Amino acid sequence: MIKIICLGKIKEDYLIKGIEEYKKRISKYQNIEIYELQDENTSDKKVTLKKEKERILKIINPKDYIITLEIEGKELTSEEFAKKIDEIFIINSNITFIIGGSFGLDDEIKNLSKMKLSFSKMTFPHQLFRLVLLEQIYRAFKINNNEEYHK
Repeated sequence: MIKIICLGKIKEDYLIKGIEEYKKRISKYQNIEIYELQDENTSDKKVTLKKEKERILKIINPKDYIITLEIEGKELTSEEFAKKIDEIFIINSNITFIIGGSFGLDDEIKNLSKMKLSFSKMTFPHQLFRLVLLEQIYRAFKINNNEEYHK
């Protein structure tokens, strides 16, 4: 099973449609659930991270292989990401990806992570990044199953 924990609600129709499409595609290979948690609407970083951490901790299963999406994380090619996904599923049947809010993730959540992953040094809107993550997960399954997929 793949779980994606993210903060904030998707409002744009085109993103909702894209996310649903990739969830459907991924479900041919693996069960997938997205947990959309309320983000904090405050400018106080410390308060925001603490409240968001509490929400995330309610969803996390510490036995899962936890991957946090962090700008400081390791960057991988799509092929390396696919290989990593394949390796993880050999040792653990559950992968949980965590996408933080506008202030990132609390250190306690980061410390639970078995892998810190970055897709770029650039900053992306969190709503758009959810779609990008799903596309890369789908691409990983296509690569791991030696199936053709556009480049």
